[in-house]
Amino acid sequence: MAQIVTIDPLTRIEGHLRVDVEVENGAVKDAWSSGTMFRGFEMLLKDKHPWDAQQVTERICGVCPLVHGTASSYNLDDAMGVDLPDNARLIRNLCLGGNFIQSHVLHFYHLAALDYVDVTAALEYAGSDPALQALKGKIAGLAKAGDVYPFLPRYESEDYISDPELATILVGHYVQALEARKKAQELISIFYGRMPMFVGTIPGGVTMKPTVSNIAAFRSRLNELRFWIDNVYVQDIVTIAGVPEYEIFLTAGDSGGNYLAYGGFDEDTSGTEKFLPGGYVLGNDVAAVKDFDAAKIFEYVTYSWYTEDCNRAPAEGKTEPEVGKEDAYSFIKSPRYEDRPMEVGPMARMLVMAGLELAGKHRETLMPLIRSVGLEEVVNKLVQEGAFGILPRHAMRALECKLIADQMAVWLDQLQENIDGPIWDPKGKDIPGDSQGMGLVEGPRGALGHWITISGKKIGNYQCVVPTTWNASPRDKEGNRGPIETALLGIPVPDVDNPINVVRCVRSFDPCLACAIHVIHPEHNGVREFRVV
Repeated sequence: MAQIVTIDPLTRIEGHLRVDVEVENGAVKDAWSSGTMFRGFEMLLKDKHPWDAQQVTERICGVCPLVHGTASSYNLDDAMGVDLPDNARLIRNLCLGGNFIQSHVLHFYHLAALDYVDVTAALEYAGSDPALQALKGKIAGLAKAGDVYPFLPRYESEDYISDPELATILVGHYVQALEARKKAQELISIFYGRMPMFVGTIPGGVTMKPTVSNIAAFRSRLNELRFWIDNVYVQDIVTIAGVPEYEIFLTAGDSGGNYLAYGGFDEDTSGTEKFLPGGYVLGNDVAAVKDFDAAKIFEYVTYSWYTEDCNRAPAEGKTEPEVGKEDAYSFIKSPRYEDRPMEVGPMARMLVMAGLELAGKHRETLMPLIRSVGLEEVVNKLVQEGAFGILPRHAMRALECKLIADQMAVWLDQLQENIDGPIWDPKGKDIPGDSQGMGLVEGPRGALGHWITISGKKIGNYQCVVPTTWNASPRDKEGNRGPIETALLGIPVPDVDNPINVVRCVRSFDPCLACAIHVIHPEHNGVREFRVV
């Protein structure tokens, strides 16, 4: 007999999420993803000055303001016909890269890692490392006081890493990651003034000139982060991926095999060449990466609380809510590429990059790294099996973090060589009477697009399609599930009172929601509710 398990809220993600899954014979049979809070940021922008777009869209999320501000700047650049100077491009790349480092470290250590490590195992640590002994003492103090937050409460599971030595080392890295995130945020503030809600990029370029001093400040922090990423973050991923009990998660949690990347980090002023290439993969066929075309994006609202007139391409998109619409169950639209659901994010980007490298269409960057950390055999096995699950999602995020951090050193050198170059194209201030623009970037969580229509020198229409809209989308007009809904199918739930694998799966996507999302069953009752922290 099927049971409905409800997790409300699912925490350790950005925002609030409710997950209801139908469990039958110890596995997830079905799931629904439903965002239930309407915000309407696009409606706030109508009739405003185009320069307001960047500052307003940064407020979509207090965690993701940088990527929204960046997308908005490129959007306005496009609408105003800007010729972006090289130094502006490099500074935008460097600050976006800092955001990637901060976000990826945050996700693995502070949002997802506690799904795999028994923190209380540190109480049995018998080693002689002074730092780990001190950490053991702090955890012991929390345990004695009956307050082990933020590590607990959580679900019970027999497969947590409980070896005292390894568990204590991993918890120590959890603490170190706080300092790593701080340094990454400082990278951004060096050129952008502050973080979050930065003010350093504007239509036409950026506001802070490079100097010997700010380049040196950036480089010192970046070097420390690169060392930590190489010797801690990447190694921890390899360690967890090698735990025998977690082998099932190499393939469990596959989202359906379709992956999309817009391409990110411009390598030339035209934006044609990207450090992270664009493309898409169908059916997990990594060997056949196809070219990306923004004109093939369409948003459906069949099961979303919007009027049917909102079934549109983003450039002509509408945001007109219709609460109570029959059969609808979400305020999230269903973006599709060639009418297919697509997973976006680090795994999509890395699979596109790997496929292009294997085909000789992109310089070898990722594949040598995969070989150097000992993951080549695992990746080859997954390619053959045609499935990429929960752990590959984490691994690709860590590898991407290293690739970007290393490339940031190259961009910083290029900035120093051209230190006196311009940082702004004055065309950024010339608001056209009527124009359209598109700003496509890659954010830490995936493909992000902003579209603008300028009418009478004001914003006539503005639309955003964010990464979690792709990943957490509800069913479309054909009844096709969104990526998270699909990834949950077949996830093992041997104990409905401890559905740890459900949250492991959802968290692997690193959802970012400024509003609530619900995965619901429209017909059944008998809901079990759990509070997860």
